[in-house]
Amino acid sequence: MRRPHLPSWLPLDPYVLALLGTVGLAALFPARGPAATVAGGAATAAVALLFFLYGARLSTREALDGLRHWRLHLTVLICTFVLFPVLGLAARALVPTVLTPPLYGGLLFLCLVPSTIQSSIAFTSIARGNVPAAICAGSFSSLAGILLTPLLAAGLLGGSIGGFSSGSVLKIALQLLLPFLLGQALRPRISGFLARRKAVLGYVDRGSILLVVYTAFSAGMAAGVWHRVSAVRLVALLAVEAVLLATMLLVTWYGAKRLGFGRADRIAVQFAGAKKSLAAGLPMASVLFGAQASLAVLPLMLFHQMQLMVCAVLARRRARDAGAGAGAEAETGAGTRGEAELPAGHVAEVSPAPQHPAPRAR
Repeated sequence: MRRPHLPSWLPLDPYVLALLGTVGLAALFPARGPAATVAGGAATAAVALLFFLYGARLSTREALDGLRHWRLHLTVLICTFVLFPVLGLAARALVPTVLTPPLYGGLLFLCLVPSTIQSSIAFTSIARGNVPAAICAGSFSSLAGILLTPLLAAGLLGGSIGGFSSGSVLKIALQLLLPFLLGQALRPRISGFLARRKAVLGYVDRGSILLVVYTAFSAGMAAGVWHRVSAVRLVALLAVEAVLLATMLLVTWYGAKRLGFGRADRIAVQFAGAKKSLAAGLPMASVLFGAQASLAVLPLMLFHQMQLMVCAVLARRRARDAGAGAGAEAETGAGTRGEAELPAGHVAEVSPAPQHPAPRAR
């Protein structure tokens, strides 16, 4: 796999711009009446296709091989499905002074979705961390999230957001888990076909999510939910999410150190354990919350862009630290060899520090 590349500075992500454009389109031209029915059916089919493709592309063998590093994966799962929800529950104290109940429900839902895969791999590679571990950790988190996210939502959200019910758990099992398992079953037959069409599948993934966003925000416009959100509340939500992200980045980094993980593994734990998946969260929200999904996914959309920007800066800082450490070690080693091996009067030449390439995913 080629080393993932991100720009030296990260502006607003183009895909987030597409998401924001879709939200604007839904605000100006929401689907109503028969059009809403057609859009809802298309979104349902798109979500099922999306999770079918997730199942077809997830290598079961690679996932099982990754179990050998089970302590790291268990740490990431605990961060994703235990520590994040605990912090989300603690934020209940901010209602109603800082967050409205609907925005809090969206924030709590954000804390329940699985970790990312693609960006975790990219940032781990840039920071010179354990890329294979990041691949497996993200895959395990996504797989666990298909079961754990709706179950946690049933137990923790309850009636926090209108439209959620315990029946949503069965609905998400039929709409998400069943296509995923079907994709896993057919993977040996279609994996080669999918591998030759990665670019097309990327458009299918993103197009499906944009359709889900349009349908969710159209339903929100029709229900009038946006009249309850003010600019002040949005700024407050951003501040709360900044604290949430900073807390998880610190906990994953220093917590992994206390658990005895090496530097490369700590990087994988940090970037896989402190981030949330927009791609997995949006379809789940559309199934779980119906017309109220627009407010439920708003905190997740904001958190997604925030984590990209912060983690891009952090990954490059980790890479610089690794390069400086390697340079100091090489210089010290060269000086020692010069004193021990060269005759008196000769000056040892210290070669530049080697630039170790980032680990490559296999």
